[in-house]
Formats: sequence, C-alpha cells, structure tokens
Amino acid sequence: MYNGIINIYKEAGYTSHDVVAKLRGILKQKKIGHTGTLDPEATGVLPVCLGKGTKVCDLLTDKDKVYETIMRLGVVTDTQDMTGKVLKTSPVKADREQIETVLNQFRGEYDQIPPMYSALKVQGKKLYELAREGKTVERKARRIHIFGLDLLEIEPDGVHVHMRIHCSKGTYIRTLCHDIGEALGCGAAMEKLVRTQVGVFDIHEAMTLAEVEACVRENTVDEKIRSIDSLFKEWPAVRVKPEDDRLLYNGNMLEKANLEPMAFSAEKAESRTEAGAGKYRVYDSQGKFCAVYTYDRRHRKFKNEKMFV
Repeated sequence: MYNGIINIYKEAGYTSHDVVAKLRGILKQKKIGHTGTLDPEATGVLPVCLGKGTKVCDLLTDKDKVYETIMRLGVVTDTQDMTGKVLKTSPVKADREQIETVLNQFRGEYDQIPPMYSALKVQGKKLYELAREGKTVERKARRIHIFGLDLLEIEPDGVHVHMRIHCSKGTYIRTLCHDIGEALGCGAAMEKLVRTQVGVFDIHEAMTLAEVEACVRENTVDEKIRSIDSLFKEWPAVRVKPEDDRLLYNGNMLEKANLEPMAFSAEKAESRTEAGAGKYRVYDSQGKFCAVYTYDRRHRKFKNEKMFV
C-alpha cells in the first residue's frame, strides 16, 4: 500500500471525487482521500492522500492556497462563474486604476457569503442541491483572509481581468470575483480558475492521472509520493530513546528524559512554544516517523497531537 501524499494536476471536467475514484483504480488501493474540492471546470493542484497519509487530509485542507483566475466584468450569473445562467449584463467603464482601487478593498480580511452553488450543507442538504431546486436560503458570512491579490493583466477588450490570489482556506474565488464586480458597479463572474499552490504543493510538480498511470507501469510512482513527515519539515525533529519506543507507539505523553539529548534542546522547546509554534516531528529510536507532538509548557511534557503508526 502506498503511504504519503501525491500532487495531482486536476484536469477540467473532473470532480475531486472523480480523481480519487480513478486513482483507486490506478494504484489498486482503497484508502485514498482528497484535501478539499475543486470545481469541475477548474484545474490545477489537488494533493491526494494515500494510506496513512489520509490522516493529514484535514491539515492540508487548512493550508493557504494560491490561484490564478480570469474575471469577466459586466456579467452576473447564478453560479458566479460563466457556467451558470446569465442574470444581468452591464457596460464596463472601469479602467486599471479603478480596478486596482477596488481590489485594495478586498486585501486582508473580509466577510464572504458562500455561494448557493457550493457543497456547503444547510440542515443536511448541500446548497447546490437547493439551488438546482430553485431555492435560495440565507447563508452566514465567513471571515476569510486574502493575503495577496495581484492584478496581472487586463485584456484589450477591457472585460477580461487576470488576477493572482493568495488566500486562506474556505475562500470562494467565484464569490470574490462576484463581490469585486459588485464593488465596481458592473458585475463580474469567474471565467477561468487554476489552483497553482496548496501549502508546499506547487503546480510545476503536479502530475496528471495519465502520468501517474505511466509511473505505475514503469514502477517509479514511489518517487512521486511525498512522505508524510515532509509536510512538517519546518518543525524540529526529535527521536525517542530505544527503551521508550513503547511510550511513543502507545501515544503516551513524553518527557524530555525520553528523548535523545542530541535531538532535543529544552531551551529551544520553551522559546518556540512561547512564540506559539511548539510542534515537533517525533521519530522512534530507529528513525521511523511516528507522530506529531506539541510541547505543553504547563506540564513540561510533549503531548500527542496525531499518530501515524
């Protein structure tokens, strides 16, 4: 069984669930999960977790994401993208300076109302199911963070605007385009979307399903799977002493005395924890990655956060 995370380039026309279903057939294993949906017509990075890697699906879902999109000004649709029904068209008079001014309003935190055509559930039913029935329900605004919003290009027609967006989890780029259009007074809808990055996963390293299939035939697919612990490389690594492997395997709290002196500095642990970053990669005495632990300053012990054995 494969364990880890593989960086898939999701092609247009596939849902995230389609990708998982096809990978199950290609890799001949059932334990596979994706890290957050991407619209069927959108393309780009979709990290897929394999085997024990499925335990980090939720962690990857929380990662920041980077997108490149084309926003079409002067049109409003029911889905907030160009696959939907056109509700209104308007003349576009905004120039680059006006667009930049409006984009600045959306940089940083803002409260975004999720679209009706989304997979969010209300009273057990997905919003897009209600939308297809012609129903509209009230949705609560969610606080999101736009870390970066760059205007890349305005096409000569003055209607198609290319942007790069670095955002927090839960951000709907369709809705961002819609909201920008509202602020400009002409309306807007998303025409194209490419996800270029999810955490450490970059589009330049992403593989199509056909490429994964070729790697399986060539027996090289292992080289394309990122190890689970590589996702936490910014956290220091510690190794338990041989006699304390059982404590680690059972997920018990660990003390400084359980760790090899060469792999641990008490001063470093406390200084990192004070800065709010007291997480550690924990390996057994043989160097096998086993868990993520958090240093508990109050008890001066390491507490198990997530096990991978």
